[in-house]
Amino acid sequence: MSRKSIVFFLMLFSSYMLSGQKVLNMNEGKFKIVQFTDIHYVANASRESIELIKEVLAAEKPDLVALTGDIVTMKPCFQGWDDVLNAIEEFKVPWAAVFGNHDDEQDKTRGEIMEYIAKRKYSVASAGPGDIKGTGNYIIEVSGGTNTDFLLYFMDSNAYSSLEGVKGYAWFGHDQVNWYRKSSAEYTEKNGGAIPALAFFHIPLNEYSDMTLARKKMVGMKNERECPPAINPGMFLAMRECGDVMATFTGHDHDNDYIGEYNGLFLAYGRFSGTKTTYTHMTHGARIIELSKGEKGFKTWIRLKGNQVINTVNSEDFNKK
Repeated sequence: MSRKSIVFFLMLFSSYMLSGQKVLNMNEGKFKIVQFTDIHYVANASRESIELIKEVLAAEKPDLVALTGDIVTMKPCFQGWDDVLNAIEEFKVPWAAVFGNHDDEQDKTRGEIMEYIAKRKYSVASAGPGDIKGTGNYIIEVSGGTNTDFLLYFMDSNAYSSLEGVKGYAWFGHDQVNWYRKSSAEYTEKNGGAIPALAFFHIPLNEYSDMTLARKKMVGMKNERECPPAINPGMFLAMRECGDVMATFTGHDHDNDYIGEYNGLFLAYGRFSGTKTTYTHMTHGARIIELSKGEKGFKTWIRLKGNQVINTVNSEDFNKK
């Protein structure tokens, strides 16, 4: 092998190690993501959710499907994951997943589920680093050519508090926050500037509640109190200081689907994608996010069952009168 070839492969290996993930390509300068969340899949009872998945994917033809937790709540859970992923993979579209607080309450651990689903043909999901909290902390690069145009951070927001005297849901570990900071800094240094990014996880940040209490402008519905963790580990601050993440997309609270901007960061819910296997007072649907090459921003909208599109938002125009 020539010296030139060795240098090329070393550069390629270095790039791969930085992300640890596959690179997904833009389609004619666009990259579309469909977010399904809180399906709470139970065989037979969730037929309408499978119909929703197929209807939305047929209409939107996305480049990636993002599953943001509480996807399967049945035993055996592998059967449930197969049912959901088979519906997605009919469309030959890559998909990524993070876990919610209910995914590992059936008959398998987070690690066992991730190991099982990550082997599938269209999976771009990964367990991520083994030395930090959570299962499913990973990064996907989106490229419109030779460079990385966007980053997609997928993070495990964990399940329930394990601290005595602290009730409620879990929070990001400080090692997860540090992993994000380090990864962002490495990409920024390599790129010569921050790469625009989105983040996907299940449990909303504390700042979702702060945003609504501050009565900030929002598009969409808030029909229940936000349920973030009791402790704030500083992920919002890390994202603002690193300067790459434009928006976060979560689930967890089934009756909220709003998006708003708070202190320079968009905070958004997906649209509840489940049925009557869990609580809901909303028609189920999905959130769509579209990125465009050369633009630091995004468009997003909700597609409901029945192919109704609502709540279209362009981040660049959000605060214009």
